[in-house]
Amino acid sequence: MADPQEIPQIATELIDISREYLLQETIEPAKRLGKVAAKGVGGAMVLSIGAFLMAWAVYHGLKMVFPVGEWWVVLSRFLTALTAAGTAGIIVWRMQNDDLPG
Repeated sequence: MADPQEIPQIATELIDISREYLLQETIEPAKRLGKVAAKGVGGAMVLSIGAFLMAWAVYHGLKMVFPVGEWWVVLSRFLTALTAAGTAGIIVWRMQNDDLPG
């Protein structure tokens, strides 16, 4: 059993060890997780902007290819929406494939 004079020293050591454990096991992994999450969110934003710009380019490309007219613009929009939905469907289908590594 500890002497009464050693109790403050033991309590101080316990607090220091607890503080180090808290930093090592919770704070540091949370910081690393935050960095990885920030990269993931940033990458998702860049890919979303790229997908939007590609759909916009498809729309304007189709508008340039088709003759001038109100219904041709509607057809361009429909084909753009169909292309975007098809691409999204393919991406979702490939993400659900269990044979892919990762």
